[in-house]
Order: sequence, then structure tokens, then C-alpha cells
Amino acid sequence: MPASPLYAHTVRDRDESTWEPLADHLYAVAGRAAAFAAPFGCAEPARAMGLLHDLGKAAPAFQAYIRGTGKSPDHSAAGAVLAVERYGRTDGRLLAFGIAGHHAGLANASRPGAGPTPLKDRLKGTAAPRLPAGIDPPAADAVGKALAARRRDPDSAPLAASLLGRMLFSCLVDADYLETERFYRSQDGGEVERGSPLTPAMLRDRLAPRLAAMRPAPDRPLSPVNALRARVLDAVVAQAALPPGLFSLTVPTGGGKTLTSLAFALEHAARHPGLRRVLYVIPFTSIVEQTAEVFRAALGDDAVLEHHSAFDPGPAAAKGAGTDDEARDGGAKLRLAAENWDAPVVVTTAVQFFESLFAARPARCRKLHNIAGSVIVLDEAQTLPLPFLRPCLEALRTLAADYGCSVVLCTATQPAVRAQDGFDDGLEDVRELAPDPEELHDELKRVTVTRCPEPLGVEDLADRLEKDGTALVIVNNRRHARDLFRALKRRHAPGARLLTTALCAAHRRAVLAAVRDDLVHKRPVLLVATSLIEAGVDVDFPVVYRAFAGLDSIAQAAGRCNRHGHLGREGGRVFIFEPAPDEGHEPPGELKPLIDAARDILRIAGDADPLGLDVLHAYFDRVYWQRAGNWRQGTCRLDSAEVGGHKGILAALLECDRSLDIPYADIAAAFRIIADTQLPVIVPYGPAAAEIAALLDRLDHAPLPGAIARGLQPYLVQIPRSARDRLLRAGAAHPVRPDRFGEQFVVLDNGDLYDTESGLDWDDPEYRSVERGLF
Repeated sequence: MPASPLYAHTVRDRDESTWEPLADHLYAVAGRAAAFAAPFGCAEPARAMGLLHDLGKAAPAFQAYIRGTGKSPDHSAAGAVLAVERYGRTDGRLLAFGIAGHHAGLANASRPGAGPTPLKDRLKGTAAPRLPAGIDPPAADAVGKALAARRRDPDSAPLAASLLGRMLFSCLVDADYLETERFYRSQDGGEVERGSPLTPAMLRDRLAPRLAAMRPAPDRPLSPVNALRARVLDAVVAQAALPPGLFSLTVPTGGGKTLTSLAFALEHAARHPGLRRVLYVIPFTSIVEQTAEVFRAALGDDAVLEHHSAFDPGPAAAKGAGTDDEARDGGAKLRLAAENWDAPVVVTTAVQFFESLFAARPARCRKLHNIAGSVIVLDEAQTLPLPFLRPCLEALRTLAADYGCSVVLCTATQPAVRAQDGFDDGLEDVRELAPDPEELHDELKRVTVTRCPEPLGVEDLADRLEKDGTALVIVNNRRHARDLFRALKRRHAPGARLLTTALCAAHRRAVLAAVRDDLVHKRPVLLVATSLIEAGVDVDFPVVYRAFAGLDSIAQAAGRCNRHGHLGREGGRVFIFEPAPDEGHEPPGELKPLIDAARDILRIAGDADPLGLDVLHAYFDRVYWQRAGNWRQGTCRLDSAEVGGHKGILAALLECDRSLDIPYADIAAAFRIIADTQLPVIVPYGPAAAEIAALLDRLDHAPLPGAIARGLQPYLVQIPRSARDRLLRAGAAHPVRPDRFGEQFVVLDNGDLYDTESGLDWDDPEYRSVERGLF
């Protein structure tokens, strides 16, 4: 009897003639993975992974399973065993991590911990398979030569080996997902819509008219501030021919950093063929949305992908996800709304960017290979999280050194993270793009900063705001903002508005549009906001109040005051205040070290300008240098996460990288910028009710959820996991099609919890409004 054909994927309710042969799938994935890894010189290792990843499907038990008999056996470990046998204990193990984890995720090498079964145990319990006829992986010397170029001395490059493993894993996972998607779409005549024909040079040309409008013309004289912005733009873009690497762009708030940095990034990429895309990394989700909107207006909707943590699924997001089971029809891969950043311009959050670089789950790592050959603009670089600062800096260094990236540290208050600033093991050879940052700081001085002598309670602030008539107040948490807003509403204060992340993105955009219109027409505006307004939001108030925070945050707040210089030099008024201690408005714990440092520096500075460059430099000295410690000995508070008994991610990697005993799962569990994971809830934002309903209806029959997820992003509110769980238990929210998508798409049912002014309040999931109860 002839042997039965070997298949990778079946098609439900169709005969075997439509099924995908295993060899076809292996070679298709290998070709894609190799193309993805070519920009960083690892095409052959990625090709090997593609050819080996599904070898376990050749086993009789798996072939019986996809024909409808028995349970799904482990099909990923077999190829991992063969990788070690064929390529050796070092190179083979680096490939084996990704092969064994291409469904379940990257595991620890040997010790039990977070995540899947350790790689050592997976390999020990699996026999090496025979290669099916026609499968011919690359030679060992070709694979070894490529890997050796990226595996460097852990003492000087502690992330090199572990990041290389993640990058190769990314190439494999994305290739596997795309090929599975292509096969199933082809069954109904559909095509996979991925990639973009747009090049950086094409986008540079699209941006040109917008930049021309920023420059002076005979019939369009510029104000002093706009003239300075034009001068900065031209000086920065003129340096785009510099070789790729590390850059800084130090321009005071209001100096036009956003479009200037985009213009540099596109021109720089156009001048260097190895640079393929622009990644714009921003600290806050709210700023991602508005920055993406600005970029779309300048470059076109087809050029910009906006991506943050929305719908980024966890291991239990869909049936089979996080295990070795992809389902008989491969469907588990297709249910994930995961992005692969295959776009010419990607706007994302710092949380998404950095957590992905240290992640272990396939959906989170899928996009990593598309970071290679990118211009990475790190907006508001001073907001890098202190407990992870050193791993973040080492990741940026490695991307520039090994993956052909250029990195631009873009900020008004450049943190002292460069070696030339005296920061031990800081970034080296960072080239400043701005023309004379000190002179720019002096020219753009538009405010006078006053520290309030006594703490201000909610009613004290409300009194001051009513007298000012138009002002912005920025506080450190949503509760403080909500309490102050409610106090203003009780007083019927004209122009009172609230802006926090409890509002969905579309709602926030509407609030900001109304605020700007009121400011232009000189109507009263009393805007209460959290720190989300501090980065890149173009509003211009005559008076700004800032609850005590780090000096970098105070400087950002000052950038919303007299932003365009209409009140003259130092004509804006900025007040720093301490919240009343008895009202429960303490700042989040992660802000306290920054606040303490700011208090100490201002006390020492005396009458000096709180936002002067010397004062800011002393502040960053206190925040960074005095917390530096020694990361090799695990005493560094700038790398303080616990990893399997080690203090610090870099210290853990230093010990294990030589033997490739990498604790991938433990590192991913430790690297959490936001300790309490935020999860999305789709809210009933009234003006978009019909659009939201139509998108949710499409989830019932759409083969792929990615486009729908992108459409729903403007109507999400991110809340703590524990809060979303309470909403689900109380019946105040429900998951859409949990049989297909798990809890990726959770919709708020209790509309009374979403207020038209203050957004989502999840404190009491069973709350019902009095008005609703009367009818």
C-alpha cells in the first residue's frame, strides 16, 4: 500500500485534494522567514527554522488528528530536536527555542517558571524525526556563520543572543501565520492584503507640501516662534545623510519636534536604502491616536498604522492559543488580531514597543523582525521607565548595532542617558540634530513658573480656576481629575471639561476639538486633565496648574502655556502645587522617586529658573546617575525586575547567554512596564453608535479580525484586568464570540457606566442612573 500523503492543513467539509501538503507549507514558510531575516543577515537560520517547524506533523498521530481522529499531539518539539541534532548544542538550541515555541511561546531554557514547559524538557521527551522526502534544510556552516555575526560577547552586548533568538522567532511566527492565512484565504478566492508599495522617498515627497507651509514666504511672514520652528526643521533635515545610528533631538516644547522628527526620519530613510520604515514610539496611548491622525493628514491613510495594546491577546485569547494546538483547520492562528507592523509608518506606544522586545508570546513577538532596518523615533525619551531603563537602553543600542536601525531620542528635556553626559555604560556616539539646544531653550522661554506656597485642595483649585476664567490643570491620577471636574460642575463653572484615559480616543478627540475652538474664539475653558495632555498635544493656555511631579513633566506642562508666544516672552503663568494631603490624591507609586528628586533639586536651586537647563541636568543626575548601581552585580535600580532569583534582566542574561540557558518566559513575565495589565473595553460612544454596531456585527462572520480590531480602536477604554473581570462577572460587559476570539473583544453593556463628559467609571459595575430607572 502506498503511504498516505502528508498534510499540514485541512479544509473543513472539502476532500483531500484541497488540503495543503506538508512539504508545500514548510517550503512556503521557510521562504518567507528567510526573506524576513535577510535584512539582518540571518536568512539561512530562518530558512532552517521554517523547514523544521512543523516536522512533527509528519507523525502518524498528527495525520490521524487532522483527519478527525484523536487529540492534537505535540508537533513543534520534533523539529526543535532535529535542529539541535543538525546544528549543534549552541546554534541548534537558538533555533530550537523558536521552533518549539511557535505556538506556545518562547519557554525558559531549563528551569521551570513562567510560561510553557522548559525547552530542555521538551527536547528530552521527543525522539528526533526523519526528514520527509524532499525536505533539505540549509547546511550547518551557512547557519553557523550567520548566527556568529550576531552572537557577541555578553559582557559588552548582554542582549545580543536573546534578542537574536526573538528576532528569528518573529520571522518564523509571522511567516507561519501569513502562509496559513494565505492558504485559507485562497480556498475562497480571497487574497491576503499585507505590506505597502509606499517607500520612504515617496512619503518624503508627500510630506513636502506640509513642510513648505511651515517655512517663510514673501506673502506669508512668520511669527517669531514659527520662524524658529522653520529654522530647526531645516537644520535637522539637512543632517539626514549622516550614517545610521544613534541621534538625539533636543528641542523645547512648542519647537515643532513632531513634524521635524518625522521629516528627518523619512529623509534619512530615503537616503539610506537599508532603512525601510519609520517607527514612532510615544509614551501615552492617547498621544498615539492624535499623532497618527496628524501623520495621516500629512501622508495619507494608506501610509500610517496606529498600534497600541488594544486587542493584543494573551495566552487564553482563543482556543488553542498558548498551547501547541493550532486546531485541525489551523484556525487558532487566524483568530488573533495581532499586528506585524508591515507598514511604512507605525505609531505605537513605548509599552507596546519595549514589552514586545522582551516578550515571549507569538502574537506579541510576531512584529519584531519588521523593526530591523527602521528609523525609531522615541518621542519624549525622558519618560523611559526607571525600573527598566538599562534594558531599554541596551535594546536600543543592540537594534542600532545589529539590526540596521537608526534611533532618535526626541525630547524637550533630554535625559542624561548618554555616555558623554557621564552616565556609566550610557549610549555612546549619540549625535545631536538640533542646532544649539541651549540657545533654542532660551529663545523659546515663554512662561514664568511659580511654586504655590501652600497645598491646594479641590475647592481651592476650583476657586482659582473660576477667577482665571481660562486655564489648564494637570494632575497625577484620574481620581483627582474627576473630583476636581465634579467640583467645577457643581459650581456651574463655564467651560469645564475633563480629559483622561477614561474617555475613548474618539471622545478625547472631540473634547480637544471643542477646547481648541473655545480657545480660538476666546470662550472660557477650564480643562482638567491627567498627564496624557503633556506629550504632543497642541493646546495653548494662558495659565497652567501642575500638581507636583518630576521636572520633566512640569516642563511638558509648561509647553501647553503660551505655546505660540502670543503673550510675549515669559507671559504665560505656570503654577506648581502640592495636592491637599487629606483628600486621597496621592500620586502613583512610580512617580514618587521623580517627585522626591524634583523637590530636592528645586530646594537646592533656590531662585533659579525651575526649567533652566542646569536645573534639569541636575534633576536627571539625581534620577538616573544616583540610581545606576552595577547591573552586572544586580545592584542597579534602573534594572530592578526579579528574574528567576536574579535582580535585573541584564544580570540574568549575562550569566546565561554564553550557554544559551535563556529564561525567555521569566524575562517576559518580569518585563511589565505597567504592573497591572490594562485590557480594552469597547464602550458605547454615542456619536459612533452605528459604526460600532456594524463593526461588532462583522465579527460574527469575518474570517480575520485584524481590520475590525483596527476599526474599533477609537472606541476603547483601557482598564485594569481586575476591573474588566468585575464588569464581566457583574454582567455589565460581555465578550463577543468567545468561542472564536476568547476575550479579545469585550463590549460594555451597562451604558450608564459611560458618562458623556467623564467617560467610563468602573468602580461600581452594577450602577444604574436614576433617569434610566424611571422608565
